[in-house]
Amino acid sequence: MLFPALLSEISSHDLEVAETLIGVLRFVLIFVAARSLAEVLVRFELPTILGELLAGVIIGASGLHLLVPPETQVQLSSFFGDVVGGLAHIPADEIPEIYNETFGALQAVSNLGLFSLLFLTGLESELEELIAVGAQAFSVAVVGVVLPFALGTLGLMGIFHVDPIQAIFAGASMTATSIGITASVFGELGYLRTREGQIVIGAAVLDDILGIVILAVVVSLAAGGTLEIAPIVQLVVAAVLFVVVALVLSRKAAPAFDWVIDQLKAPGGKLVGSYLLLGASCFVATAIGLEAALGAFAAGLIASTSKHRHEIQAAVTPIVGLFATVFFVLVGAGMDLSVINPSDPSARSALVIAGFMFVVAIIGKVAAGWAVFGQQKTDKLVVGLGMLPRGEVGLIFLGLGTAAKLLSPGLEVAILLMVIGTTFLAPVLLRLVLKGKPPEDGNEVPEELAADPLGGAS
Repeated sequence: MLFPALLSEISSHDLEVAETLIGVLRFVLIFVAARSLAEVLVRFELPTILGELLAGVIIGASGLHLLVPPETQVQLSSFFGDVVGGLAHIPADEIPEIYNETFGALQAVSNLGLFSLLFLTGLESELEELIAVGAQAFSVAVVGVVLPFALGTLGLMGIFHVDPIQAIFAGASMTATSIGITASVFGELGYLRTREGQIVIGAAVLDDILGIVILAVVVSLAAGGTLEIAPIVQLVVAAVLFVVVALVLSRKAAPAFDWVIDQLKAPGGKLVGSYLLLGASCFVATAIGLEAALGAFAAGLIASTSKHRHEIQAAVTPIVGLFATVFFVLVGAGMDLSVINPSDPSARSALVIAGFMFVVAIIGKVAAGWAVFGQQKTDKLVVGLGMLPRGEVGLIFLGLGTAAKLLSPGLEVAILLMVIGTTFLAPVLLRLVLKGKPPEDGNEVPEELAADPLGGAS
């Protein structure tokens, strides 16, 4: 609620007008900025999600101060206050207080975007791919998670003396692999149905599962502020069991879920049914002490074997396109890029940490390519480079840390630079290595096992 003094000075009508103008103007700024930059990036065949993040930086706390989360304690642009105050007949110096009081509504929309995106990520996880190259994908995934996580966490703690919980979270952020970016490059060059392509896709699915479990545990531990062994073991066991149950339900509960969906005859039934599953899964995860984000991902896994899967995907994708944009723009808006100003001696440490994380992020994933075993010939460098991009998954991890207030400004920016660097570098290196190099004869996975890794997504 607004302070009583402010309520007594402003009529309820003027206050309502101001709140409406602020809410609408924030959405207009978000979507105009995000879509403008996304349109530029897509023409260069780069992930549009980076445009959304950059849009947040430009209009946020490090840029024009038009979208400033209250926790940044950055002064709202006087231009914003003058426009809204003039139209609502309220003194401009009162607008920042109303702005901060109403910011929670925008954060709620952002959370809906995050949970929808994680649900869609789980929904698009082709579990059948793990059967085709399961053992090799598992070994690549484990090395691709353990190596960057261990090197990143221990390096940040030992070399840079970063707080243990922050170091563990930063290390966990390096475990991600973007399925979409790698699959897009492999598909363009005709490598998607090869042994290398399927190993990377399968390993990326496992990476997401393992990484989200780690993050759920770290965020829950941060809430308690301790790193005692017993709570860690308890949370890890709970998180693993939760995901295992979700995987079992994806096989066993699909008929029951489909039956419920079939009973919903009103328009939008499949979407409503899916979000009921999403809500229930988030509720259960939160109730047992885990992050709701893990519940959202698990709900997607449960729905991934539904006969209505493609229809659900088609219904959820526009919601993700709309509300996930708000999430990523807010992540960018909260970034303080002044912490990496090279001319400021006190800020150079953040750049050094960012460089360290970038190098570890590359080494950890490329080395994972050499974890492939077996007699069949496999291009290990292609597998390693395919695991490199963090993309939207890395940004989801960063967003979770920002929302939970786990990270210092310098570490937030270091993770952001690591995600952007690997996301831009991976497609370039893959194209250089694969261009003009046809897949090896006999190296293709059987057609019936090489499912579309994007689940039919456009």
